[in-house]
Amino acid sequence: MASQRAFFGVSALLFAASAAATIVWCASTPAMGGMPMPGQTWSGAGAAFLGMWVVMMAAMMLPSLVPMLSRYRQAVGVTGEKRLGALTALVGAGYLFAWAVYGAGAYALGTGVKTLELRLPGVASIVPMAAGVVLLLAGSLQLTGWKVRQVARCWEALACADSARVNARGAWHQGLRLGAHCSLCCSAYMILLLLSGMMNLGVMALVAAAITIERVSPAPRRVARAAGVVIILTGAVLLTSPG
Repeated sequence: MASQRAFFGVSALLFAASAAATIVWCASTPAMGGMPMPGQTWSGAGAAFLGMWVVMMAAMMLPSLVPMLSRYRQAVGVTGEKRLGALTALVGAGYLFAWAVYGAGAYALGTGVKTLELRLPGVASIVPMAAGVVLLLAGSLQLTGWKVRQVARCWEALACADSARVNARGAWHQGLRLGAHCSLCCSAYMILLLLSGMMNLGVMALVAAAITIERVSPAPRRVARAAGVVIILTGAVLLTSPG
């Protein structure tokens, strides 16, 4: 019980710290498109983006991650393992590393599009339409059985812990596995977030709430479909907006 209280206490502190850092960062940085600011190198811009991305993912994903980590701790506890804190931290680190890889891909894609816009003025005029199409596809993905299976796999990734995997390497790999499943499962939400400019606190809060409700709801299919409809409508608005 004391270990569980400590786990939830540390989780709450991490959430508060990451949420506060995200709010401060958003307030001080009007946009985070990935392009270097004046006097900033490409490597510096990339490092700043990834740093912000990981902190933001911690704030957004912790509410849904903590129940899954708690389930992992229960499974590990059955084996008699005493290093629950260290193993849980490794799972969390692996999870965030998977999201960092996702963020690196998003950064590369975003900077590529920005570079094309600067070099080819005509590209800028079709970006809103392309964004609308991408959102329509992302929202449609939320309506599929594949989406529901991905939610189930997120829970299954930490549902059991056999004695052969209760070690540092096993915990790290389970965190990576969970992060990979979670990033796939949340792709539609992340696309919405990235296309909104990534620094919109309102969109962040809505996305985080949708992801959390989707994970803990007894009827994830309904939540996923409702979110999918919202994303599709957002894409339709972009497609029909003049200019």
